[in-house]
Amino acid sequence: MPQRKDAPLRSDAQRNRERILEVALAELTRAADAPLSAIAKKAGVGQGTFYRHFPSREALVLEIYRHEMQQVADSAAPLLESREPDRALREWMDRLARFAMTKAGLADALRQATSAPGKPAKPGHAPVTEAAELLLRAAERAGTIRPGVTADDLFLAIGGLWTLGPHDDWQRRTTRLLDFVMDGLRVGAPGTPSTPGTPGGR
Repeated sequence: MPQRKDAPLRSDAQRNRERILEVALAELTRAADAPLSAIAKKAGVGQGTFYRHFPSREALVLEIYRHEMQQVADSAAPLLESREPDRALREWMDRLARFAMTKAGLADALRQATSAPGKPAKPGHAPVTEAAELLLRAAERAGTIRPGVTADDLFLAIGGLWTLGPHDDWQRRTTRLLDFVMDGLRVGAPGTPSTPGTPGGR
């Protein structure tokens, strides 16, 4: 009998965890010191369930950050399966921009969670870097971006994302920035000859 209950329990626990993260992201973006009890209540879980998943405020904040970043990283491969590599790269950059806004919204909560002595560090960006490399290499092989662009190059080029906040008309501004960057990546691509009226055209 207990074995038959295991799978539903795991499924319920996962749903609870996802719901807590969703509510906590919204609440902590509004107020870095939002009470954990209020987050648990809005997520529809008891205090015991909440603390089993996230034993401290720091654990919750850092898991939101890690979770949102991992979702961006995990989206790269499915995009490549359903779109041409350059379009997949451009759409992934939009997802990265949304993550940048999440990071900006959580800035105060992240500082509180990581700034004191002995507090944990923010998760590293390795998954996002690997996803960027995957997309860049696919687009390079397809001949739709200039050869030799690295993830570091890309992140430097789109560095303006990290200066925007969620209340700065960010969608219009990031679309404009990322379109500029994508146009630049296409200049010199072997499969995208220059044409009059485009960058690099004659």
